[in-house]
Amino acid sequence: MEPSIIDTHAHLNDMADLANVLARAKAAGIRAIVAVGVNHDSDKKTLEIVSRFNNPEIYPPIYPAIGLHPGDINTSEPEGLFDFIEENIDKIVAIGESGLDYWYKEARKDGPARELQGRVFAKQVDIAKRHDKPIVIHSRGAWKECLKKTKEAGIKRAVFHWYSGPEDVLREILAEGYFMSAAPSCEYSPEHRKAIETAPLERMLLETDSPVVYKPASGRYKSEPKDVARVLKEVAKIKNVPEEEVAVMTTRNAGAFFNLS
Repeated sequence: MEPSIIDTHAHLNDMADLANVLARAKAAGIRAIVAVGVNHDSDKKTLEIVSRFNNPEIYPPIYPAIGLHPGDINTSEPEGLFDFIEENIDKIVAIGESGLDYWYKEARKDGPARELQGRVFAKQVDIAKRHDKPIVIHSRGAWKECLKKTKEAGIKRAVFHWYSGPEDVLREILAEGYFMSAAPSCEYSPEHRKAIETAPLERMLLETDSPVVYKPASGRYKSEPKDVARVLKEVAKIKNVPEEEVAVMTTRNAGAFFNLS
């Protein structure tokens, strides 16, 4: 029997043939999926997906997280989206995907792009704080800055998703009681594998970030929630522990972090 695990980060609104995608996840033993939005349109679609596929006999339970990704700021009207998040706050399990990304060309140096990212992230951190919601953080190239803003706001629950940043910042993240999530790139990314080696299972979640295309030595593939089982297997190898131990701990972590029923 396959271990019962949770995909804590999937962009279901970007996936074709979703009914079969979800059925395959159910067959693979995926216990639940956290569906993550990145802008106003995807946030609305994510909430619709949760309602449309609410059939636990056929599909895993889907829990929504909505927010504004730093790469989508220009495609989404922030104030309107913030109002939308507040209006639907009781329907969601987390704020996000939110954060900072300094690898985008326009944000590689200090200037208006970074300032705008910072304001948008700060607003979402504030919403998370006021409503006692966890926040899902995208921190590419801005790991320390995301930690600083999250910590200073007094956020209690944060996950730095698909963490591949510096080890010293990760240790600070873990010291704050925050989480990191392991993604399918753990099969080949030295930076991500190092992060998994560093973080204890007690501070780890599993995810796919599907439908991202991954490129392991065994062959590239477009991910979907069932592939969180690949992450489980690789994390168990990296940590040199039984797969069942990884499944039990990360599922427990996800349930507590997102307050899943």
